[in-house]
Formats: sequence, structure tokens, C-alpha cells
Amino acid sequence: MIPIKKTPFNRGAFFILLDIALLSLSVYMSFHLRFGSSIPEPYLSMLLPTVILFVSLQISVLALTRVYKMSWSYFGMYEMWNIVKALGFSFCALAGLSFILRGISFFHGLPRSIFFIDFVCALFLVSGLRISKRFYLHVLKNANLNGYKRALVIGAGNAGEQIVRDMKRNLNSAYRPVGFIDDNPHKANLYIHGVKVFGGRSMIPEVVRRMNVEVIIIAMPSVFSKEVRDILTHVRDAGITDVKTVPGLDEILHGKVTLSDIKRIRIEDILGREQAVVNQGLIASSLNGKRILVTGAGGSIGMELIRQVLRFHPERVVALDIDETELFHIEQEVKEEIGDVRLCPIVGDVRDLTKMKLVFANHIPHVVFHAAAYKHVPIMEEFPEEAVKTNIMGTKVVAEMALEFRVERFVMVSTDKAVRPTNVMGATKRVAEKIVKELNGMESTRFISVRFGNVVGSRGSVIPTFQRQIRQGGPVTVTHAEMTRYFMSIPEAVTLILQAGAMGIGGEVFVLDMGNPIKIVDVAKEMIRLHGLKPEVDIPIVYSGIRPGEKMYEELLTAKEDLELTTHSKIFKAKDHARYEGIQEKLPLLEDLILNPDSGVLRAYLKELVASYNPDETYSSGKPML
Repeated sequence: MIPIKKTPFNRGAFFILLDIALLSLSVYMSFHLRFGSSIPEPYLSMLLPTVILFVSLQISVLALTRVYKMSWSYFGMYEMWNIVKALGFSFCALAGLSFILRGISFFHGLPRSIFFIDFVCALFLVSGLRISKRFYLHVLKNANLNGYKRALVIGAGNAGEQIVRDMKRNLNSAYRPVGFIDDNPHKANLYIHGVKVFGGRSMIPEVVRRMNVEVIIIAMPSVFSKEVRDILTHVRDAGITDVKTVPGLDEILHGKVTLSDIKRIRIEDILGREQAVVNQGLIASSLNGKRILVTGAGGSIGMELIRQVLRFHPERVVALDIDETELFHIEQEVKEEIGDVRLCPIVGDVRDLTKMKLVFANHIPHVVFHAAAYKHVPIMEEFPEEAVKTNIMGTKVVAEMALEFRVERFVMVSTDKAVRPTNVMGATKRVAEKIVKELNGMESTRFISVRFGNVVGSRGSVIPTFQRQIRQGGPVTVTHAEMTRYFMSIPEAVTLILQAGAMGIGGEVFVLDMGNPIKIVDVAKEMIRLHGLKPEVDIPIVYSGIRPGEKMYEELLTAKEDLELTTHSKIFKAKDHARYEGIQEKLPLLEDLILNPDSGVLRAYLKELVASYNPDETYSSGKPML
């Protein structure tokens, strides 16, 4: 059987035929509006020639202004303006023609009011045809909410308006908006795209009941996490468990938000804070066209450093990590999202002097971000020698290579656990800070440390652990009811690292503003609620006790430090009054002690290097190193 070839639909011809009919009707209506229900005989004979003249000119001008190439489904203000211009030009042309040819009996007898009346009627009919499909799709069809989730949008600003517009335009959307909530009193009772703004957040429970709301979308990308937590209180009072949000400002390109950007609300949205505003020009000047080396590139901070550094168009980014799997993942991600960039993944150990010398010699980096470190506190208490090898000796190797190859900037990622440490991990990071500070000033390289607390969602953090426990039905294990931690999102932490690295003149230990500490048990409860469950009812919380080396409360400053303001409101400089000379001379003995089978001796020497180190008694009494 020979297949029948379908003739493609010619949209242009379809609209031309419809416009001929409508424009002809417009002329007929103009005569009736001018003369009433009965058109006098002399003017009735002028009707057909007028139709031919008017319609032929109007169709020609509409075609020349590309009106017949417009999309019917997406007719908007731009398309409307094109039609106004086309018909306005036709009106002027016809009026001018009648004035020039007024000596001809036809034009002399044609009432001048016909031109203006026809312009108004033609504009109404032609634009009305184009609007009709959008009216059907976005008003009549949207009025039927069967099969859709009834959505209440929190935030009637730009993001909320764009989300609602996309819901109404996208026929495949699973949601239909039934209302807005906004705390701005001037917006109350207004309608945006036909959707009412009911009032402030206190009205959420009432609106949910009245409008049978099934899902709530928080469309406030720049709001503080404290505000999100307060909104969620009202949402839970309303009994809604399906809560979604839009990305933060840093994730929205050009300020446009669409349905595809909506995501289920995460703990990061509750614990995170507003996106840090940084000096993009200053960061760009330190990275643009430069060769950048990132150690620990496979970790949470390392990966985000690569993502953000690439935005500033460096000449090359060298991604160094001992984990080849994570290097593969970041390489694939970069290729998919950014395309052809100069990303050079290298498998290597920062403790390997020969390999590091080769990496520096081959790439001659301008800037080094040193994020390679062992960070898991309990594991490092079991294997202190490994923490010393990587966190201290690894930092020494990379920092000395930076000095030898005259790197412009060396930025070390540090931690709040380096302050009055109670664990090996913190003590080793404190020694690493001292090494970096002592090297500063020996050559032109600027050595800088950036100290901050926990980042939300990093590998091995408490957040993934809680998620796994909740999925398994509980219990959720928390070490202590009073244990608190500082939290910061990974993107914000890395943005501030870039800012601190760019503004440092060398020798600083920068401290990031971590906000207020949050109880770990409160984090657990929020995560349980985000899964639509009730803490201690659906998911029990069990207290397991503080693990070896852990603090009840983390600190960002030592006893000998206080803060000094910088040009950035979220970055402070630790004014350290301690002396650092001679730390390098003490490291050879530390290398020898790594081989000592008695970990107590190693801890004792770490205490000599870091006077504020108060090792956990569980491990301080000569536990053998396996």
C-alpha cells in the first residue's frame, strides 16, 4: 500500500483567508456604524469597492510586517504591537490617499469617519482572532482544575509571576495556580494573570482550606532561611506536606524561572542563607586567563570550586585528587554542562613530592586552591598518622611547591575544628594553617587560609546520614540533644573562598560569617518533617552519645584571636597574636613519629605544636596504630 503523504498545514494562508473575511466584515460594520441599520443607496454602491481597496492594502501591510509568521499559541504584547503598527499604517495610507485623490468622485463621496471606524473595528477583529486561542488555552481550559494539583504560590514577585504564567501556558503542567500569598499589603486582593493575592503568610491555613490547596510552591529565591522556616510553620499548620521551591538567585539565569526549576524543598533551603554578594570583578581579575590548580577536586568543596572557577574563564583548571572515580564524575559533569573547556584531571596524592613537583612543572599554576584533606573526625581518631600525612605533610608539600614555582596565590581551605581542637583532624588543620602562614613572605606567593564550619550536604556530613535513616523508617541517631553546629551551603562557602582568596594580601586567616549555630536535633526534626512525617511519632530520634574527638559546640576563633573587619561583610580576618616561627623545623620529628606504633606519643607531639589542642582521653593513652 502506498502511504498517503499529508499536506502540511499552511498557517500563513489560513490566517490570510480569515483576515480577508474579518477585514471585509470590518468595512461592512464601519458603514453600518456610520449610517445605522439602513445604508443610503449612493453609499451602498461604494461598499464593495471600499472593501476591495481597504482589505487589499491592509493584507499587504500585515504580510510585510511578518504578522503571518507569528505563533497563534504564543500571541503577546510584541505581536499585538505589530498588528497595531500595521493597521495604523494602513489607516494613515488610506486617509492620505483619499486626501490626495479627493478630486475623484469615489474618494470625494466616501465619508472620512469610515477610515477611523474601520481602523478600530479591524484592530478589534484581527487581534481578537489571535487572542482567541490563548484565551481558550489559558482561561477557559485553565478554569477546569480536574486532573491537576491545586497550587498555592508563596511570593507574588517576579519569580511567582513567572511560575504562574508558565503554569497557565504549559498544558503539560501538573499544577494549576489557585492563589498567591504575599506579605506586601499593597498586593493584597490584586490579581496576577487572573490569580488572586489573598494576603500575608498568616492566611496560608485559611486559603488552603478555602481553595482545597494540594501543593505549596515557595517562589521567593532571595528569602532568608529563617523566613522559609517561618513559612513552613504556617504550611504545616495547614496540613500540607507537598512543598516545593524555586532555586536561589545564583541558580536562576537572567532572572527567569520556569516550571522546570521547581524542586522539592530540601534541608539546604531551610539551613542555607541568602546568596553571598561578592565582588565579581575582583574575583575575575584573580582567575580570568589564569592556570588554576584545585587539590581535593573530587570532594564537595573541590568540585564546587571547579564549577565556580570555570565561570571566570581561566586558561586551565587542573583538578587533582587521589580518587579517580570522583575525578571522572566532575569531568563528565563539566563536559555536559559547559562543553569544551580546559579541565585537566590528574590522579595524584598531595603527599607525593615527586608527583607534585611534576604537576607544578607541567602546568605552572598561577593560583592554588588547596582543599585536599582528611576531614572525618572519628575515623581520624582511629588513624591519626593518616591525618598527619595528608593534612600536615600534604599541605607542606603543595605549599612548598607553590613557593618554588612562584604561584601568585595559595588559598588553603581550613575548618572551625582547627580552633581549640579536641581531635586529631582539627589539630592537623591548625598545624597546616601555621605552615601556610610561616611560608608567607618568603617569596612573592601570597599564602591565605579560609576557615569555616560545616557545609550542608557535603559527603560524609550528617545530612545524607539522616536522609538514609529516614528512608529506612528510622530511628534517626543524634549524638547529643544540645550539640550545635554552624551550617553553610556549599555554593556560598565556595563563593566566599573565592572572594577571600582574591582580596587577601598574604598571611591572613580569614573567618567566614557562619551565622548562628543550629542544634543538630533541630536539623533532624526538620528533615523528618520535610518527608511528611512527624518527629518522635513516625520517626523516633535516638541519642547515641558524643563520639571520640567531637565537641559539643564548635568555635571559629582561638583564645589568642579576635576578629578584624574586612571590606566584605561576611568575611573577617582573625587577628592572631601567636608566634609562628620555627614550625617547619619541628616537622621532621613529626614525620618520624608517624612511624611510632604508639599513637599517644603522636598526639602528645601534636599538643606541643598546637598548645590549645586538648586530645580526647579515649585515644590519648598509647593506643597502637595499625
